[in-house]
Amino acid sequence: MDRRPWSLVHAQVHRQVKARQLFPPAASILVAVSGGQDSIALLKLLQDLQPKWHWSLQVAHCDHRWRPDSQANAAFVQDLCHQWHLPCRVAIADRVTKTEAEARQWRYATLGALAQENHCTSIATGHTASDRAETLLYNLVRGGGSDGLQALAWQRPLNPQKAEIGLVRPLLGLTRQQTAEFCQRFRLPIWADSTNQDLAYARNRLRLEVMPYLRDHFNPQVDRTLAQTAELLAAEVDYLDQSAQALYATVVQGGSETSPWRIHRLPLKTAHPALQRRVLRRVLQQVMATQVSFEAVEKLVALIEAPNRHQTDPFAGGWVALVEVDWIVLPC
Repeated sequence: MDRRPWSLVHAQVHRQVKARQLFPPAASILVAVSGGQDSIALLKLLQDLQPKWHWSLQVAHCDHRWRPDSQANAAFVQDLCHQWHLPCRVAIADRVTKTEAEARQWRYATLGALAQENHCTSIATGHTASDRAETLLYNLVRGGGSDGLQALAWQRPLNPQKAEIGLVRPLLGLTRQQTAEFCQRFRLPIWADSTNQDLAYARNRLRLEVMPYLRDHFNPQVDRTLAQTAELLAAEVDYLDQSAQALYATVVQGGSETSPWRIHRLPLKTAHPALQRRVLRRVLQQVMATQVSFEAVEKLVALIEAPNRHQTDPFAGGWVALVEVDWIVLPC
């Protein structure tokens, strides 16, 4: 008889896994575990749910070498996995990354390689509704647009090159407070990461200063409210992406080494501005070496109704887009 613990949190995560088809039965899952409360709660929940789903669970810990105690942190995760009878792999960065973005890139590349090596079809991370809310705010103040505001999907391919491996976030329905209470209830050991208190990191400032202020002065449930907003935006962005893809296939030509990009203006004129911008942004993403800005997209939008031979101001790199009768033409 299975005597594993059960709680409302277990039931909630079980329902999300089933309703959203996050993991199929008997899936091979690589669980990313830092040792903090969210990842430990995730590991405990997946292990407790394992008899119902017959998953094969493996653990990966990524040591960024940012802290003097990073080796002790890794040993903590390994010891816990040994106690819980789970295989654990520790990956150590060959160099210390300088930014959060570089660290994230290395971490996901490493997790992908470990998943592939160990025949795992899914990578599970401990991101919560609180992380989703903070990411939405972070992208909002940086001008991320609706794509950025959807913030942390429940699941997606790890990357286009490893589409067979899914990145799954089973705890997006829980707040960070709930994972803390879960760990306390089941007396789970937690590794205290000192970098989480370092205000030099922008996301820590959001977590430690901005979010508490919003809870105290605007909405005690702001984590959940913003996470729900991200959920709504995710569905709307998916719909817009599908519609934009169909329009793109109709209006865009060229783009080879010998043929310039050509965008048919007439179908764009009758399209909704949201679709116009998405199609034009997609073209610019293939033309420009730098990140595509709002201003860059608006330069092309202005050409949809511009007179013949009209052209934009120069883009980064010195090239221009111009109108040739019914077409907007960009260099190849």
